[in-house]
Amino acid sequence: MEIEICRYNVLVGVAKTLRRLLSGTSDAGIRFDDLCRLLQNMGFEKRVRGNHHLFRKNGVEERINLQRAGNNAKPYQIRQVRAAILKNKLGDIE
Repeated sequence: MEIEICRYNVLVGVAKTLRRLLSGTSDAGIRFDDLCRLLQNMGFEKRVRGNHHLFRKNGVEERINLQRAGNNAKPYQIRQVRAAILKNKLGDIE
């Protein structure tokens, strides 16, 4: 039961991050860890090289490279993630 509640809370947070990302109104205010969690829940594989967090997914041409800007993701990288999600018609959370 406790695991189900935890999983539910993660999915609610991921869905909230996805809504904020797709709205395009708060590019400077999306937390880095939330964006990473969103991509992983969308089926992207994560690899870390130094301070570069690299994400890739089969069937998606774009390779996503994220770096921290304090606690948040960099706004231009958020725009790149949004473009990749929209271009590839992603949005289902696994």
